[in-house]
Amino acid sequence: MRRIQVVATGGTIASRGGAEGRRATVLAKELVASVGPLPTGAEVSTRDVVTRGSYAFGTADLLTLVREVRGALHDGADGVVMTHGTDTMEETAFLLDLAFDDPRPIVLTGAQRPFDDRAADGPANLGDALAVAADEAARGQGPLLVFDGFAFPARGVRKSDTMSAHAFTAPGRGPALRVVDGRVVPLSQPRPRPRFPLDLDLPDLPRVDVVPVYPGADGLFVRAALDAGAAGVVVAAVGAGNAGPELVEAVAEAVASGHPVLICSRVHSGPVAPLYAGGGTELHRAGAVFADDLSPWQARLLLAAASAVPGRSPEALVRAWLAGEDPPSGS
Repeated sequence: MRRIQVVATGGTIASRGGAEGRRATVLAKELVASVGPLPTGAEVSTRDVVTRGSYAFGTADLLTLVREVRGALHDGADGVVMTHGTDTMEETAFLLDLAFDDPRPIVLTGAQRPFDDRAADGPANLGDALAVAADEAARGQGPLLVFDGFAFPARGVRKSDTMSAHAFTAPGRGPALRVVDGRVVPLSQPRPRPRFPLDLDLPDLPRVDVVPVYPGADGLFVRAALDAGAAGVVVAAVGAGNAGPELVEAVAEAVASGHPVLICSRVHSGPVAPLYAGGGTELHRAGAVFADDLSPWQARLLLAAASAVPGRSPEALVRAWLAGEDPPSGS
């Protein structure tokens, strides 16, 4: 018998319509009851942590959710399923990926249509998530996001449609598993995942801001972020990692003052690289770290987590993680 703990946090999957709009009100037991037959050999227990939209979560809330998963694993769960709003599910999945190297399945799911919709997709998604959490093929995969019949590894998963039931993709990576009528089908082998020294008992993570690049963007938002106390900045650059000269100058100032800067792309798919003179090459020369194919939103959490490790260089931790290496010792 596999023990599966469901951790409910609200979101569309738990929402009903009302005069003021959709509101999360459905609790975990009712969500599980909507699924129908549970996976054979699975014993499912439920816990409600919070019941609201994930757009209202801060990083302190995400750490609370990570601790809930830690508690479930500590209590002997063979797998954990978290129901979650889709707006920021990719961030929570990524933070869980940084936090755990436990082989037991950790699965997130949600819905695009509310619980009281006549074509609600939540019950099917939750049923698939339970099937994945109970299946041996999910062990060692790291945290997974299950949606519309596919299970995506946390790193690289992105919400790609605001309304469609096929809401998530993993550009350049693809899903790890597929669920077909309750049967879990492996699509790829688990990838090695480096450890990360994240203290799960932190009350919050340091501030890290995302600064967009667009025609005419200058250094205002980089400097404002640092003035507001940001430990570092993520630049959502254009193309393969480019920005104009005024923003590059602000990045150079930030790095020189000891504030790490990560470069991502505002493009949905593909890695960044310092290829273009006056753009990416200048950012690289200024000391910015190019964050491979991480989205700006996942890169923000990586840099925040690295900045929370006492006595260690955030830049060195980020570079090691991006290279697939365990963290370097010392500062």
